Amino acid sequence: MSQSKTYAQLTVQDRVLMGPGPSPVAPRVLSAMSLPLYGHLDPEFVKIMDETQNRLRDVFKTQNKLTLAVSGTGSAGMEAVIDNLIEPGDKMLVCVNGVFGERMCDVAGRAGADVIRIDRPYGQVFTPEEVEAAIKAHHPVMVGIVHAETSTGAWQPVDEIARIAHENGALIAIDTVTSLAGVPVEIDGWDIDAVYSGTQKCLSCPPGLAPASFGERAMAKIRARKTKVQSWYLDLTMIEKYWGSDRFYHHTAPISMNYALYEALGIVLEEGLEARHARHMLNHKALAAGIEALGMSYFTQEGFRLPQLNCVNIPDGVDDMTVRRRLLSEWGIEIGGGLGPVKGKAWRIGLMGHGSCPENVRLVLGALETSLRDLGAVKSEGAAVAAADHVYAASKA
Repeated sequence: MSQSKTYAQLTVQDRVLMGPGPSPVAPRVLSAMSLPLYGHLDPEFVKIMDETQNRLRDVFKTQNKLTLAVSGTGSAGMEAVIDNLIEPGDKMLVCVNGVFGERMCDVAGRAGADVIRIDRPYGQVFTPEEVEAAIKAHHPVMVGIVHAETSTGAWQPVDEIARIAHENGALIAIDTVTSLAGVPVEIDGWDIDAVYSGTQKCLSCPPGLAPASFGERAMAKIRARKTKVQSWYLDLTMIEKYWGSDRFYHHTAPISMNYALYEALGIVLEEGLEARHARHMLNHKALAAGIEALGMSYFTQEGFRLPQLNCVNIPDGVDDMTVRRRLLSEWGIEIGGGLGPVKGKAWRIGLMGHGSCPENVRLVLGALETSLRDLGAVKSEGAAVAAADHVYAASKA
């Protein structure tokens, strides 16, 4: 007779998550995930869904009826938007200035779109004029653009582009995976038709849900479809009945993740969006001062840099992984490497949500300075943290 085997309970090491995501999660959110499960049609869970929708509307700054949490990560949000709004043969203009613009092209192509792409170098943003020229030349059904490009830290203005799209009969969909709750996102104020995000960035919630919202023009396009949505799982004509008053069963929602999002949104709204945005910006300015004190520079176009995702050039002669491995092994700090053509050329330092704080700014600057000094890349001794502290002191004056 075989003997049973005992398996040790899972344990993990603490990390200081300062990469492009996931971000550190507040204890309140982790605690919420440990609560007992409700059934996904339980009246008490339905109340949580209703309040989650209300909180999402407040964070997105929208009154859109169909505002929900798609069951899946931010990429599922991208697919939900594109798969529902694009039918085979529809023209979709995609603005590509990073990896996630590239992904948007791929998803649109798989949905059967006639994809027209315009490009800017990684790290730069689009002007309204160049997007307008492409819209007038190709007459797309929809324009897709990344508000916060996670691969480069580029912060793309979208309000003027939305106006131009509508004047030319096109919908506009934006990716706010990295921007939501870190910098202003105003869906109604900018007249955005569809938006998606992710829970694991500035919302400081584990990955697993994709907040999304659809305006009246987008819903009219969905209801006028002549073909079925290619994804059964992401078909909003069915999902909206689960998130709406009907509560019609579609799929088993990830209950614990919905608890987590409910709590994370509560934390965001308790702090206040303006205060939260200001906190992210202050910590960014302190980090930037320290980066400059080390003689390093930003990869991203000046004037369009995300405060929560800092993409900085790696000093000449320094190996990307040598430094990142040391940060992880000695200080428990995770920062991100570059993606695509930026791989090996830049680091992505996240200051997102719960992790955007002076303690993390000082920690990563001190660790970077030590690592780079030991490699002979910098000669400073404490200059980076001192520069950051000067920014903090000035903010209190």
